[in-house]
Amino acid sequence: MRFIASLLLFFGLVQQSHAQEQPNILLVLTDNTGWADWGVYGGGELRGAPSPRIDDLAADGMRLLNFNTEPQCTPSRAALMTGRHAIRSGAHSVPIGTPLYGLVPWEITLAETLSASGYATGAFGKWHLGRTEGRFPTDQGFDEWYGIPNSTDEAIWLAPDLLSKHSVLADVELADSDKPWIMEASRGELPVRLKPYDLDERRTIDGELTDKTIDFMSRSVESGTPFFAFVPLTATHYPTQPHPDFSGVSGHGEYADMLMQTDAYLGKMLDAIDGLGVRDNTIVIFTADNGAEHPDNGDGEYTGWTGPWAGTYFTAMEGGLRAPFIARWPEKIPAGRVSNEIVHIVDIFTTLAAIGGADIPDDRMIDGLEMTEFFTGERAESGREGFVIYVGEDLRALKWRDWKWHFAWQETKYDPIEQFSTVPKVVNLVKDPRETRQVAEPYNSWIQYPFVKMLAEFHATVAQYPHIPLGAPDDYAGPESANQ
Repeated sequence: MRFIASLLLFFGLVQQSHAQEQPNILLVLTDNTGWADWGVYGGGELRGAPSPRIDDLAADGMRLLNFNTEPQCTPSRAALMTGRHAIRSGAHSVPIGTPLYGLVPWEITLAETLSASGYATGAFGKWHLGRTEGRFPTDQGFDEWYGIPNSTDEAIWLAPDLLSKHSVLADVELADSDKPWIMEASRGELPVRLKPYDLDERRTIDGELTDKTIDFMSRSVESGTPFFAFVPLTATHYPTQPHPDFSGVSGHGEYADMLMQTDAYLGKMLDAIDGLGVRDNTIVIFTADNGAEHPDNGDGEYTGWTGPWAGTYFTAMEGGLRAPFIARWPEKIPAGRVSNEIVHIVDIFTTLAAIGGADIPDDRMIDGLEMTEFFTGERAESGREGFVIYVGEDLRALKWRDWKWHFAWQETKYDPIEQFSTVPKVVNLVKDPRETRQVAEPYNSWIQYPFVKMLAEFHATVAQYPHIPLGAPDDYAGPESANQ
């Protein structure tokens, strides 16, 4: 019996040691935030919203200047969770009128890979990758979830005074099932509707998400289990209405108030990590799902600041694709590092899975590159030279190094789309960051070679692994070629 007990103790210590070697992960994702909103990106006090905690996080870690997303909320979240461009997963558009949307159960999420590697997994915030049984966060790798299934703008559906101004909506009666709800779930259970997501709840939800995250991290540390806390905050999505404690704090309007609120909430999570004694073994990532909204998209005040970049989300413009990205991992990621290397949101999946000792699927096309050595400073290059840019189902552009190849032109979400019939518009992002000038010959002749090569390689992967169709059913079992 003593021999068996000794074996159990030995294997328990080995398992505990392995768990301690795996870093905790706190991944905070804001919603529709401008590249230049925070101080370290040129905003902060200049923007009327100081961001001391975010600025300190950047000083302690690495800041990317060329981090890229997909153009919309749902596609970016799908890419983050799967390491695959959203066009591949059938999650390439924000869902409007689609009964089934988001990720089919066949997809393997970052939460699933890390869970299989021994992590406790929690999601606290906006999901936007499925609102039906089988597609909630707790169906796709998360042990627990508290938040909203769809988007924050749905909160105005429960504002009769606001809706009464629009005659087409004034007499609309929503069924309970169609109303926006704050929900909660544990793995293997159906989510419970806790309370309607109205404008009052919109003001307080990010504070709740912060507290829920801290509680989750605390319980995980107490149990000796490495944690993956995914925190997709609702800030700064329309309607930008801050918590009453932050209303008016900036003196420059509610968007600036919400920026300061977000900085404070991140600081609260960072303080909790310090208090739990796990700072040195916790990766903290602070980023956004895409660039800024259009100023006319509801608030009419001002929205995210894109800095030198032009355009808004829902386009292939840099202002819609580039997002802030800061990562801290003490003694691993060099403090104060700044890089202009290209990184895409799909790369988060592959890199965090590798760091967490998780398996990366080999039966599907994975677009994410494993960048651990880049993040830790062992190599200067990210390894990524470019990527394809889809807006919905349209291949809108290609990006390669400092160059962009536009097949069509649309500067903001509400502008008409101008198709280029023969020659794409070529821009140089260093000389022309606002993408205003067509590059003259001979550049738009030789630049075709790397772009054509990239496009041919992408189409070859599509031929091998066909895209999942939009609205695919729950029993979708993967591309036929991938199952052979």
